Amino acid sequence: MASAPPPLIFSPARRMAVRKRMAAMQRAPEAPRYLLDDMIEDVIERLGFLRHRPARVLTVGDSGSALAAQLAASFGGEIVAVEPGEGFDEQSPYPFEGFDLIASLGTLDTVNDLPGALIHARRALASGGLLIASFVAAGSLPVLRQAMLAADAERPAARIHPLVDVRAGAQLLQRAGFADPVADSRHLDVGFRSFDRLVADLRAQGLGNVLADPGPGLGKDAASRASAAFAAAATDGRTVERFEILTLSGWRR
Repeated sequence: MASAPPPLIFSPARRMAVRKRMAAMQRAPEAPRYLLDDMIEDVIERLGFLRHRPARVLTVGDSGSALAAQLAASFGGEIVAVEPGEGFDEQSPYPFEGFDLIASLGTLDTVNDLPGALIHARRALASGGLLIASFVAAGSLPVLRQAMLAADAERPAARIHPLVDVRAGAQLLQRAGFADPVADSRHLDVGFRSFDRLVADLRAQGLGNVLADPGPGLGKDAASRASAAFAAAATDGRTVERFEILTLSGWRR
């Protein structure tokens, strides 16, 4: 009997639009990239620690090709780059296979079928190939969450994405059949001078709302309440927001 399709939490069309907007905003010379840069640095560090030298690599979500450039300089070989905003579907079987490394950067947090996406990635690896997938995880944006509750007052709306935690990530890797699965997280704290600055940074890094039911738009009064709540959490003129980054890694044997 066929299994039921996964629930539609995220809108594929909204997700693609957010990724396209991110790509356009990232062309600005001073666009914020601290989340992607952190993920890229982590990939390079893990490869060095594991002494894994991939000859054939697939990158997913490597906006600006910074990871591809570092991998080419370090290892040479073949690098294939794909982007969900350009139509690559992580929830379908990959149209290619045999990779020694798949590096997924900041995209798997908004797929409706994460177990299926991980299975497809494993099948696209060569024997002995490694998956490293990083994305924003549970525990992120606690100040923004409180600001949204303040904005909506007695009528809270679903505006913030549900996110995966370390325990669930480890279980998903095992379920997808990876060998030696590892799930770990780290946090990145960033200070913002205003609510608007936070929102702009989120948009520039592809973290806009892609929920299938995104809720009503914020009116002027609600936006003012959100801004005031965010400012109230400030110390010395800056509100510190936290990003939890979950990394899932595993091998195909």
